[in-house]
Amino acid sequence: MRLMPRKPVPSLDFDLLGGGRWNLKDDTPERFNMLVFYRGFHCPQCRRYTTELNGMIGEFDKRGVSTVITSNDTAERAQMTKDTWGLPNLKIGYGVPVEKSREWGLYVSTSRGKTSAGVDEPALFAEPGLFLVKPDKTLYWASISTMPFARPHFPEILQAIDFVIGKDYPARGEA
Repeated sequence: MRLMPRKPVPSLDFDLLGGGRWNLKDDTPERFNMLVFYRGFHCPQCRRYTTELNGMIGEFDKRGVSTVITSNDTAERAQMTKDTWGLPNLKIGYGVPVEKSREWGLYVSTSRGKTSAGVDEPALFAEPGLFLVKPDKTLYWASISTMPFARPHFPEILQAIDFVIGKDYPARGEA
């Protein structure tokens, strides 16, 4: 499925570490939901990426951006992610079905065994993606990758959000 800017995004809900469930339709940010799909506990690139976000989450909050990270991982692996990677500031979801990842346009990979971090990859898992969704649940911006590296940097995303807010810049790529 191909998501289109200014069009409604698919539904999304999943369990959260610490209890409860996160549901896009019920989350009401001031400006954006930022959904960060990471590959899972096995990914050393994801560790660096989410650690950077963990340290900057207050800046996103100040701008009215509600942020959640999630993956196809089990609850146990998601808890290992939080504990091992040191992510106390992030809402962490888990258990997103692979088919739901595909609905969001994410690429899905098969296991190649142990990663450079020495952790087994799951049989199937989604590659990374980052989405900004407006409060009306339409897509504003998406970055989807087939690889674990070369992702958008969070300081640049903050700068872009500042520009978007200051200029009332519309979503692009809808034609």
